[in-house]
Amino acid sequence: MEAVVAAKPVIKVAALCGSLRKGSYNRGLIRTALEISKESINGIQMEYIDISPLPMLNTDLETDGKFSPVVEAFRQKILESDSILFASPEYNYSVTAPLKNAIDWASRPPNVWGDKAAAIISAGGGFGGARSHYHLRQIGIYLDLHFINKPEFYLNAFQPPAKFDSDGNLIDPSSKEKIKEVLLSLQAFSLRLKVKSK
Repeated sequence: MEAVVAAKPVIKVAALCGSLRKGSYNRGLIRTALEISKESINGIQMEYIDISPLPMLNTDLETDGKFSPVVEAFRQKILESDSILFASPEYNYSVTAPLKNAIDWASRPPNVWGDKAAAIISAGGGFGGARSHYHLRQIGIYLDLHFINKPEFYLNAFQPPAKFDSDGNLIDPSSKEKIKEVLLSLQAFSLRLKVKSK
């Protein structure tokens, strides 16, 4: 009698990029993560969520606890996800204004970030966006977001050899492999949190 292999539960991952620039290297990281999740990891369903349509946070835009359609649609995407992948560039030693704005909208009562697993990837100069990771982790404490601890991924985009092509697509094989490791860790942690919540 053949053993029955249980199907791995599908983890829904919402992928957010803190840069609005079309040629952003961080958006390139998201594209790579999407490709990897489709081609070489079973059990991950990832969707890129565009934060550019969100208005700047202003509670005057809320009416009787209701949000505008664009904000509500964004909040619903976060609510329906099991985990979050942030591509977080570093601006002035911290997270970007668009990303913080998106985080704040989804934290308005009821907070839709709570009890989700999360991971951060980033690319930039110097430390590759690493300082933004620590601020994002601090924000996550209040939101009850649970970040994976390892592996960390921050890539110096300007150190030779070239890591991206002229369209902002990641071309560095070792970096692609590291992103895959991040996704596998995020998947495993998401499954652990799901089991604990039952």
